[in-house]
Amino acid sequence: MAIDFLELGPNTAKATVLLAHGAGAPMDSPAMTAISQALAAQDLRVVRFEFAYMANRRTDGSKRPPPRADKLNHEYLAAIDALQIDGPVIIGGKSMGGRVASMIADELFNADRIAGLLCVGYPFHPIGKPEKLRTEHLMGLQTPTLICQGTRDPFGSTDEVAAYDLSSAIQMSWFEDGDHDLKPRKRVSGFTHADHLKSMAATVAVWADRISS
Repeated sequence: MAIDFLELGPNTAKATVLLAHGAGAPMDSPAMTAISQALAAQDLRVVRFEFAYMANRRTDGSKRPPPRADKLNHEYLAAIDALQIDGPVIIGGKSMGGRVASMIADELFNADRIAGLLCVGYPFHPIGKPEKLRTEHLMGLQTPTLICQGTRDPFGSTDEVAAYDLSSAIQMSWFEDGDHDLKPRKRVSGFTHADHLKSMAATVAVWADRISS
C-alpha cells in the first residue's frame, strides 16, 4: 500500500519530524494540523502520514477501531522507509501515534536512523484506568525523547507522571492546565491554546537543534 504524506515547512530545515496521528482522528484533523503548523513555523520540516485503518476510513466510510498499538509498528517502519529525506529525522506523533513511535525508537536510534522521539500527549494509561500503565518500555528508553503533556491530561497528569519510573533520556515539557491536545482553560490558566502550541513548538525547536547537532 502506497503511503501518502502531508508535508509542511522548509526542505532546508535542520530536522524533519515524522508524525503519526492519534487513535481516533486522521492526519489532517484540526489538532494534527495545528501541531504541524506550529512546528513548521519554527523552521522544522513536518511530515504526517496515516496508518492503514485510518486511511481506509476515507474510502469505505467505516469507523473501524485501531488495531492494538504494537500491531502498527511495522506500518510506522514502512513510513520511515518510504520517507526520502537527507538529514536528521525525529519520529513521533500525537497520542497513540507517539506511543507506536516510542516502541520502535530504540531500534532506529541505535541504527543511527533517527535523532530522537517527539510525543505530544502521550497516553500513559487509558482514561479512567491509571493502573493500566503503558510505560514499561519507557523505563529503559535510550532515544533522546521529548514528551509535551498538558498538566490535566486524562491520559497522564502531572501528579501521575511524577510517580513513574521513566528513562533519563525522556524530557517532559508541561503545559499549564492543558488537556490531551494541550488546550488550557483560559479563565483558569491565563493561556490560550495558541499560546501553548507556540510554546510547544519553540521548545521542540530548541530540543531538536540540540539533539541534531
